[in-house]
Amino acid sequence: MISIELTDTKDFMNKLLRTEIFDNFLLQEAVITKAASYVIDGHLQKGFYSSTELEENGIAGYSILPFRMLRTNCFDLIKGRQTPSSFKFVFLLSPENMEHTLSSLHSAFTVSDISGFFINIRYQSQLLTLTTGISYNIFSADKTLDSEWDKLVMKFLANNDINFKEL
Repeated sequence: MISIELTDTKDFMNKLLRTEIFDNFLLQEAVITKAASYVIDGHLQKGFYSSTELEENGIAGYSILPFRMLRTNCFDLIKGRQTPSSFKFVFLLSPENMEHTLSSLHSAFTVSDISGFFINIRYQSQLLTLTTGISYNIFSADKTLDSEWDKLVMKFLANNDINFKEL
């Protein structure tokens, strides 16, 4: 797990809310605090979409919605003259991306060993931070995968010209 300061808040927020950079991540939760607090629970509500719509949107078998389906809602809550006093986004890899990540890292862990690869973004006290994490379904003293996930996230940020520094 690493903690990173995202050093250009305006640029990052533009990339988060106005581009597709984070669209393939699943949004487990967003909490945006302005005059009131708004909570977006990214868990898919069973029965809202037909099976055809689930297939068309590429979310059949998902329990959490991709950020691309919620980004506009988040943008609408954040935009305006006044900056939110705080916000939090909890992202995780889709099952396909989790499998691809484990495979590309040649990890001994399987998809059933891991419940999620997480990216947490928090804005509070005028500081924008990102933390990484992995939630395991099994006990393991081996933290190699955590270190590799941290490196992948930093590479993702660098490849998308997102300015950061490790805390």
